[in-house]
Amino acid sequence: MEDVKPVGRILLINGSPRGKGCTYTALNEMRRTFEEEGVEAVILDVPKDVVGCKACLYCKKHGRCIMDDEVNRVLEDIGDFDGMVLGSPVYFAGPSGQICSFSDRLFYAGFGVMAGKLAAAVVSCRRGGATAAFDRLNKYFTITNMNVVGSQYWNQVHGNTPEEVLQDVEGMQTMRILARNMAWMIRSRRAAEEAGVEYPELEQHIYTNFIR
Repeated sequence: MEDVKPVGRILLINGSPRGKGCTYTALNEMRRTFEEEGVEAVILDVPKDVVGCKACLYCKKHGRCIMDDEVNRVLEDIGDFDGMVLGSPVYFAGPSGQICSFSDRLFYAGFGVMAGKLAAAVVSCRRGGATAAFDRLNKYFTITNMNVVGSQYWNQVHGNTPEEVLQDVEGMQTMRILARNMAWMIRSRRAAEEAGVEYPELEQHIYTNFIR
């Protein structure tokens, strides 16, 4: 029997220093749902020792970061994915330092290749700060012309351990619905392409500041 080709691919980026912790539990629920929908989902753990941006502008000339690490691996492969999910625990009402350092470099170096891809953020917290962290991650998407996908609630799960996260039945349901919505949008994009409906052409970016 021939292998069934997936309808699409999604990259799930785990920004938690605990590889199999609460954030992973949420992303893994999405991964299982994606597979049920015929979408290949790959979970990538952000390295614990990821370094922040040096503002050297090397990437503007070369399309890749001067620090040759997992950021460049993602930049090389992102063309094969229909979208991505950024996942992070909540630290002081914000995303982890790892996911911010990773994403600062990834989205700055990959500004031109993110446009049109699907995107979603997922956050995990014990109690509070989820919406502030969620908002922070979504800003990477909305500045790079990505299509942000929603669910039935803000994409968050609650719990202090993976076992407690699994007891957050609404949070787990939110993850599943988010994955199904992303899978539907992948199929919709394919149908649009087959029908000759092209994605909007992007204008050349006009950069301004407050003094000119």
